[in-house]
Amino acid sequence: MDIILSNSSDKPIYEQISSQIKANIMSGELASGEKLPSIRSLASGLRVSVITTKRAYSDLEAAGFIETVQGKGSFVAAGNREFLREEGLRRIEGLLDQAVSEAVRLGVSRGELHEMLDAIAAQD
Repeated sequence: MDIILSNSSDKPIYEQISSQIKANIMSGELASGEKLPSIRSLASGLRVSVITTKRAYSDLEAAGFIETVQGKGSFVAAGNREFLREEGLRRIEGLLDQAVSEAVRLGVSRGELHEMLDAIAAQD
């Protein structure tokens, strides 16, 4: 699992870590039940504070992406396919909201917007 941190990002480091792990889970790169690096190991590998990685893991656990078992470590949450789907749908809705806002700003009609979406969907 590769995590790339940027000092120039406006996102805090713990958010960069958690968002990249979340993306790996949602893409299937990290499978359900897969063990994550320990908090200390990840902190050492990324050269960040243990507190920073602990915060990232805590946020992921609160959001339902990972489960922590005392004395065993943190694992990708099992059986959360529906949750991941909902998270993906929310992300798509956000992107569509941005597209609609831009279309309104440019004076693109709803029909034209539907045609664009249909054309893009037909490409896949």
